[in-house]
Amino acid sequence: MGGEAYDVIKKFWANQDSGDYTLTAHMFSEDAIFDDPIFGTFTGRSEISGFLEKMNTVVASINGRFHLEELAGDDHTAWAQWSFTSDNGYREGVGVYRVKDGCITYYRDYMNEPETH
Repeated sequence: MGGEAYDVIKKFWANQDSGDYTLTAHMFSEDAIFDDPIFGTFTGRSEISGFLEKMNTVVASINGRFHLEELAGDDHTAWAQWSFTSDNGYREGVGVYRVKDGCITYYRDYMNEPETH
């Protein structure tokens, strides 16, 4: 599989793996929607950028780390299976993405309950 959405989300995860989530802000369209099951829904690049700044602080405070497990997609949509480890345990989830003109227009995460130590 491959295509524009796949390529954009592959770059998204490469940026996210740095641990600085703000590096992904430019990848969202001006009117994008980011739906996070823990923190809520953020609309527009500006709101999403603020959320990503918050993620830097929250994830670092619990020694968190995301890891891309699997990625698939085509020109318009992609999904990524990921895992997250932190002081609070381990959890798995899936991100669903829509991409248009090289930008993420929609992103929603779905996740399992954390597995604790």
